[in-house]
Amino acid sequence: MADLTAVKDELVFGLDIGTRSIVGVVGYLEHRMFHVVAMAQEEHETRSMLDGQIHDIYKVGDTIRRVKNELERQLGFSLKDVCIAAAGRVLKTVNATAEYTFDEETRVTQEHIYSLNLLAVEKAHQQINESSDGVRFYCVGNTPVNYKLNSFDISNLEGHKAEKIGVELIATFLPEEVVDGLYEAVEYAGLRVASLTLEPIAAMNVAIPEQYRLLNIGLIDVGAGTSDICLTKDGSVIAYGMIPLAGDEITEIIAKTYLVDFNTAEKIKLDASSKKKKLVSFKDIMGIPQKIPAEEIRRAAEPVLDKMAKATADKIIELNGGRPVNAVFVVGGGGKMAGYTDKVASYLGIMAERVAVRGEEVLISTVFDVDNFKKDSLYVTPVGICTNYYTQKNSFVFVTVNKDRIKMYDNNRLTVVDAVMQVGYPNEKLFPRRGAELNFKVNGRTRLVRGNAGEGAVVLLNKKPASLNSRIEQNDVIDITESTVGEAARMTIGQLEEFKSTVAFMVNDKKVICPRFAYVNNELKSEYYEIQNGDDILMADFYTVEQLFKFLDLDISGFDVYVNNEPAGLETRVYENFTVRTEEPQYISSEYDEEDDRDFSAEKQGVSNQDGSALRTDSGASEINKGTDKNRSDAAGSGADKDAEQSREIFVLINHQPVKFTGKKSYVLVDLFDFYKFDLKNPKGKNIVLNLNGAKADYMAPVKDGDVIDLYWED
Repeated sequence: MADLTAVKDELVFGLDIGTRSIVGVVGYLEHRMFHVVAMAQEEHETRSMLDGQIHDIYKVGDTIRRVKNELERQLGFSLKDVCIAAAGRVLKTVNATAEYTFDEETRVTQEHIYSLNLLAVEKAHQQINESSDGVRFYCVGNTPVNYKLNSFDISNLEGHKAEKIGVELIATFLPEEVVDGLYEAVEYAGLRVASLTLEPIAAMNVAIPEQYRLLNIGLIDVGAGTSDICLTKDGSVIAYGMIPLAGDEITEIIAKTYLVDFNTAEKIKLDASSKKKKLVSFKDIMGIPQKIPAEEIRRAAEPVLDKMAKATADKIIELNGGRPVNAVFVVGGGGKMAGYTDKVASYLGIMAERVAVRGEEVLISTVFDVDNFKKDSLYVTPVGICTNYYTQKNSFVFVTVNKDRIKMYDNNRLTVVDAVMQVGYPNEKLFPRRGAELNFKVNGRTRLVRGNAGEGAVVLLNKKPASLNSRIEQNDVIDITESTVGEAARMTIGQLEEFKSTVAFMVNDKKVICPRFAYVNNELKSEYYEIQNGDDILMADFYTVEQLFKFLDLDISGFDVYVNNEPAGLETRVYENFTVRTEEPQYISSEYDEEDDRDFSAEKQGVSNQDGSALRTDSGASEINKGTDKNRSDAAGSGADKDAEQSREIFVLINHQPVKFTGKKSYVLVDLFDFYKFDLKNPKGKNIVLNLNGAKADYMAPVKDGDVIDLYWED
């Protein structure tokens, strides 16, 4: 053997702890090729493992020690760390999805992707715990199947800008007892676990390289106790599975048929699987020599082999969404039994050539620097365990969270948030919490204002400030102070965008621009009113006559007011672009002669406030007064007797547009079609909607000056 001193620190020790035997491999990675420099294999002396599960920890530990000693003999130095894999009999897989929406478009980083995967794993953990009947499961790995960028599929999120990201992944779990048993057996043999993976993952890494994963391919790792299954498609691993049927099932039927012990039956099985052997010789438990044709032994095992093949094919079809895969690779010693691959192909309904044992063909990236060795499917899994070390290093660590000491399964990427989640710390108490939101309506539309964000949880790692993403190690102490709730949402009327808009009127031929009034639950409120939950706010598009002149700071006592040329009272509504004018009343009295009346009018030419002071000149007040004089003279010259008028004019607002009705003493709703252009011949919907002052009305409903009408087509 070549001198390994130069690569001693780079060597990786992988151990495949199987049901029938333990295989050890030592090697190193160089230029993407894994060089195997030492190999050893030992069979269990007793059935200390069944169906991939350790039953006798210390007997398994003794077998591990024998493999370790043989490898150390070949290498010339001792081994301390080892990579292992767990069998699939108790493997649980959960498909989970998660989405995360950013507050604004954000460039995706590895931290975002890690957090996204963590959300999916958390969902999977909750799901498996709900159905575990009290059994504690640890997540030992997750494989992303598909990522989404703004709801579209994408292979790699990193670097892209996104408003929303999503993931679908497969999370794999093992019960605590299984992992503890493996660790205890390894430690009993004088070794320390450097990483832990799953047998189907290890086998897949070697048997199905990434360039093959675009195809819909199945991998079956047939061991002694279990058959582990892995499926790929569209560049990703899409499913893991197992069935508790493997090589031991065949060995047991041979033992019962020919009355031999288990170890002898195992040897008979191997001999019968060889194409070179025609007769298989052995002694039964009575010591009687037997010579049985290999073909007869295979026929005896055929019912069990058929059961195995059917169960495996059924599981593949189930995992693949009810359809067979295009091809199947078989690895592991249990898959060498003659006729197995043909039966799997038959039950899958694919050509026999597309199900094959793979050994040398899939070990193309492996160099065996070991004398007298032939590449074999038996070594696919142990080599995969070694190469997996470079992408995943796992072990158990103990950390303390708020004085609660916990045991964690380390995947070499543990952070504070992983520990916090494992102790069941409420997720909402980790991140800033918003204060209560404010819900209300503005002009009939729902409005929501979010509360302010609080402060995130305060994290101390070994008494030093840290973040939820800080990495943790063995014996770290974590202290978490829960996040705070921010202030509740607050808003005043003056902060509404609608409050900043204005409404314009024509007052005595002068355009006056006024702020809008706010009615809250039908009550007039100032801009300083603080909005409450459930408030119904109307930003009015009208003023009353009283409100208008109060805003203009004009005293109109002693004057008549006309809105759109119709007499108006203090409560008359004035809408956008309506005209308003004031006139001095015309008096007819026998107590004054004509000249006295002219003198009285002259005195009233200058309208003043009640205290006798001059009117304000801001807000167009002086111009409005000039208009008042003009209106007075116009009115005096009209000479019309109002009582004698045969018709009158009114102004209404139709679809926010002022419209004048004229020619009648009174008006009903249907009259609007005489004054407002509305195409009835070319319907733009199924029904006409006609509302009067915000409520449905009959066509013959009376219409008054200042009424508001909505008219439109509805689908």
